[in-house]
Amino acid sequence: MRERTASTKLLRRIVTAPFALVAAIVILVEDWLWDDLQQLAAYVGRLPIFRRIEAFIAWLPPYAALLLFGAPSLLLVPLKILALYLISSGHAKLGLVVVVVAKVAGTALVARIFAITRPKLLRIRWFAWLYERVVDFKARLYRAIKSTAVYKLVHALKQRMRDGFRAWLGRRRGFLRRRWEAARRLARRK
Repeated sequence: MRERTASTKLLRRIVTAPFALVAAIVILVEDWLWDDLQQLAAYVGRLPIFRRIEAFIAWLPPYAALLLFGAPSLLLVPLKILALYLISSGHAKLGLVVVVVAKVAGTALVARIFAITRPKLLRIRWFAWLYERVVDFKARLYRAIKSTAVYKLVHALKQRMRDGFRAWLGRRRGFLRRRWEAARRLARRK
């Protein structure tokens, strides 16, 4: 009986390992994007037109905030269906671009909405319980992955790319860059 249980556990581990790997990769990529995209969304949110929207979102009661927090996922479903159609009709590259753009935009929107509504969402008991479990899972996942040589290599590469992009932006003072900085200065004054 014990042999059968041990072999069942081994088989279960072998079958679930690829799914766990994919889940870990998705969580890492989203986590890496989360902070940067949330900062970008915060910059956009400082513009006068978006300040009122963010103030309204922060004012919402907990369950309305929860609905708003889930809305971007529902809004992305048509884009994912479009991407699936494009891929199935022979436009795989365009379909992949649609998926990536939708994922990045959706992550930025969800990150900003979560940053605004987090205090309200954590008032919902079951959401707070679930949030604690997700944070704990991610912490364990990060501890395991950060100890690998692959992670250290990819993290160093990401940091070099980020530093290179910032240096490039510092050297580039084009029209759009000047407009963006002017909008940021105006937003800070108000």
